Amino acid sequence: MSGLFGETKEKKEVLKELIKQLHEGTSLEVVKERFHEVIKATMPDEIAQIEEELIKEGMPREDVQKLCDIHLAVFREALEDAKPLAPAGHPIYILVEEHKMLLKFAEDLRNVTKEMQGAENVNSVREQTNRVNSLVEHFKASESHYLREENVLFPYLEKYGITQPPKIMWMEHDQIRTIEKNLYTLFETHESMDFQDFAKKIDELALSLAEMLSSHFYKETNILFPTSLKVIGNEEWTTIRQQFDEIGYCCFTPELPERPIEAVKVSPSNPEVEGMVPFETGALSTEVIEAIFNTLPVDITFVDKDDAVRYFSQAKERIFVRTKAIIGRKVQQCHPQKSIHIVNHIVDDFKSGKRDVAEFWINVNDRFIYIRYFPVRNKNGEYLGSLEVSQDITDLRKLEGEKRLL
Repeated sequence: MSGLFGETKEKKEVLKELIKQLHEGTSLEVVKERFHEVIKATMPDEIAQIEEELIKEGMPREDVQKLCDIHLAVFREALEDAKPLAPAGHPIYILVEEHKMLLKFAEDLRNVTKEMQGAENVNSVREQTNRVNSLVEHFKASESHYLREENVLFPYLEKYGITQPPKIMWMEHDQIRTIEKNLYTLFETHESMDFQDFAKKIDELALSLAEMLSSHFYKETNILFPTSLKVIGNEEWTTIRQQFDEIGYCCFTPELPERPIEAVKVSPSNPEVEGMVPFETGALSTEVIEAIFNTLPVDITFVDKDDAVRYFSQAKERIFVRTKAIIGRKVQQCHPQKSIHIVNHIVDDFKSGKRDVAEFWINVNDRFIYIRYFPVRNKNGEYLGSLEVSQDITDLRKLEGEKRLL
């Protein structure tokens, strides 16, 4: 066994060195032959582990992201003949099928924008413009694809120590979102633009989106997903599918998994004994407490003193996506890399007593969202955690005068 471990360790070291050579500018052809000798027996999760080690050794995550585009060209030959990763209805099967559909949409967008090149004005390509509008709606709906990965799949990978690949994938999600946002803005304002300028810019965005999706989906399908299947247990996949269903889908309604998901059975309890929680001003059953939190016209999330997410309310129409997969997850891991320094600043101020509230307001889908964070302390002033309260106040801002009758 020690000999096998030594061989695996040596293989990883050789791969790391070859990847570093590529990173430093060495020609792909120079290292390709040696690379193929080693990669023949390299599993996808080992590739992910190598990326983890490179980042821990100091290579910037942004460089690893660029490096993926280089070394995946070498991996493609060994991975392209892979069989279907999972059976129909499985969360991974769903994600892969969505990859195929979104790539088809991207290809259609490229074809349409090519047809628009050389046209004299928007009236001569009215049919193509309508097709672009339809494709734009598909890409807007695809947000649920990324939300399911970020809020369900990634937390499960983190539980098994796979942290860096999800972070890199999340960074790429944000890059995809940026391209798509530019596409939406361009299309919404195209009637006020010079048509030739519009046709040129939308063609450039279509190309950027197609290249980004192709590269990103290849990494997930051939590296991240096989790693997920190896480390996540069968029973957990059932729970993951349930949470996928809660968020919803973008391109199609997936069939049920081969093994039906059974509803979680909760044994009844005596509300006067087991379910009652005493307070200074009364007592409530756990059922009533949960119903109260879920009835409040705000989204609530509680993070404990160790920065782990412990609870979130489940209103009928939540503003921000929350899934059970984040319970126990560090609050820093629930935000994009670019926002972590803000999260840490707020939490540190709460813990030190420098701040009693932090507030923000943003626009989301034409709604005005008010977000506030509060430190939660006990009677002795000891810090217990932080509370996030988000509220849609679009309609509240319009209120005037008084309303005294129902």
